[in-house]
Amino acid sequence: MKDASRIESHKMMFHPEWVARWKEAMNDWEVAKKLYPLYIEATPTAACNHNCLFCAVDYIDKNPLFIDADIFKKALADMAAGGVKSIMYAGEGEPTLHPKLDEIVLQTKNSGIDVAFTTNGSNLNERFLDKCLDKITWIKVSIDAGTKETHLRIHRPKNENDWENIFNNLETAVNLKKEKRNQCWLGAQSLLLPRGWDKDGSEIPSNEEEIAVLAEKLKSIGVDCLVVKPYSHQPLSETEIYKDISYGDYSKLSQDLEKIADDNFEIVFRSHTMEKYSQDRSYHFCGAVPFAWAYIMGDGSVYSCSVYLLDEKFYLGNINEQSFKEIWEGERRKRHWEFMREFNPKNCRKNCRMDEVNKYLWGVSNAPYNVNFI
Repeated sequence: MKDASRIESHKMMFHPEWVARWKEAMNDWEVAKKLYPLYIEATPTAACNHNCLFCAVDYIDKNPLFIDADIFKKALADMAAGGVKSIMYAGEGEPTLHPKLDEIVLQTKNSGIDVAFTTNGSNLNERFLDKCLDKITWIKVSIDAGTKETHLRIHRPKNENDWENIFNNLETAVNLKKEKRNQCWLGAQSLLLPRGWDKDGSEIPSNEEEIAVLAEKLKSIGVDCLVVKPYSHQPLSETEIYKDISYGDYSKLSQDLEKIADDNFEIVFRSHTMEKYSQDRSYHFCGAVPFAWAYIMGDGSVYSCSVYLLDEKFYLGNINEQSFKEIWEGERRKRHWEFMREFNPKNCRKNCRMDEVNKYLWGVSNAPYNVNFI
């Protein structure tokens, strides 16, 4: 299957100037402190209207915290000035629940920063879409079932009509995109989940047989793409239903999905990512942290990596107490930069967000003896 968006890979080769500065920043704090992330993930709110079985951040309280829009707008100015290129709004809560999300999106785009969303789709309403769709580069809606029954079992939403709301919202987004002729990439993503057992001993069915059903439904609506990816266990997560998951041969499912895809509906089946479950890491340091990305929680806390939320060693500061510039160029990040130079990611989360980026950066910094014989 094609992967026009390079979801299975990375896009660091499109930022050679940043990579060149990164090579200097590895051993020079004065360069490192001015090297801002290309990409940031931010959580507008810690509140969530779903209680997914596979939630990676179930160890974090889902308090109805909402990031202060005015403070965040000031942080956006620092990010843009430093060279941040993109922000994905997602996180430990459902981003579309923030009452001032439209203001945040507009300010992000007006600052020169690209906007994206990962959302459960239930609150992706027409008012928000009408104001913001043309400011958003892409939206991925997490849908992990092909039927309402399985969706309710896996996502455990508060609203019994959640399934219908998601697809109504997707149809609205598709229609608005056509009407306004904008370029927002509208996609969905599904975790491929095997059979499991809930804490009460009841069986949780695999969603494998429903992925093709979902694909047909999305295609009929006019969505651009479906991404099918493996589950990745968060080491701090209290969820153990899928902790020891392994992925075998899903070639038949991949072939069935390939028959559904066409020029107007792409399916990215992340087989390469599934294969990596049984492979050891090919790099011995994390070059992406604390450089290429950062994570902002719903309470304003800034972390260098989403795998280590609430871990003091990865905490950089809070935008409610300091400017983003002060956080990124400050003493705490300097200490973290020093810590990461000795950090070995061998026990980090499998298929972490920066895995392919780290492979690339490892290659950049570990050239072979014949590097000049191109």
